[in-house]
Amino acid sequence: MASSLNLKSVVVCVPENMVYSKGKPCPSSMRLAGKARSRALSAKFMGQPIIINTTKLQDETGLCSSKTSIHAEASICISRSMQWWKKNLKPNMIEIHSAQELLNSLLSAGDALVVVDFYSPACGGCRALHPKICQIAEMHPNAIFLKVNYDKLKTMCQALQIHVLPFFRFYRGAEGQLCGFSCTNATINKFKRALSKHGNERCSLRPPKGLDELELTNLVSSSQIWF
Repeated sequence: MASSLNLKSVVVCVPENMVYSKGKPCPSSMRLAGKARSRALSAKFMGQPIIINTTKLQDETGLCSSKTSIHAEASICISRSMQWWKKNLKPNMIEIHSAQELLNSLLSAGDALVVVDFYSPACGGCRALHPKICQIAEMHPNAIFLKVNYDKLKTMCQALQIHVLPFFRFYRGAEGQLCGFSCTNATINKFKRALSKHGNERCSLRPPKGLDELELTNLVSSSQIWF
């Protein structure tokens, strides 16, 4: 799936084999001709508009159109396959977008086991571990897996004392936080042991506890949640 900027005349989705320098053939068998004022593509490619501005187009027959001008804007085609944290998510895996949403999710989970997964799209360990967490979530449909993007919710994560990634916290009902630890693909057994220890269903007559009092205080003081 590709995304593009607003266009003025043409939206261009540039393929990987596109030629970016003058004097080299393009895949479409068309050649861009002209002097310094004619550019195939702007050098500002990553996340920036690509400007094509030339005064001549020359095909393989040598015929030219001296008054042809192309002006197009485009952005990189970002495949969803690059967004690894969105792949293979199960119905019980929920993305959290705010501290208030995290708090509400913990309080509304009742006695169900809640696993909070703190990750970053730029974290190699998080990416390597993601497929296994998806498999575990599928094998434990009664547990709730809340995914927290550290990059987007950095202030909240700092208030919760999250300083290493990937990081996991287990919560259940009136007991509140059961454990918290960092885990990688090489130490996945630590995660499995915690899940085996705390995964048994149980019923409590008290309401869910959610976050600790100190964590709530930190979130309120940083204007992350309101009462």
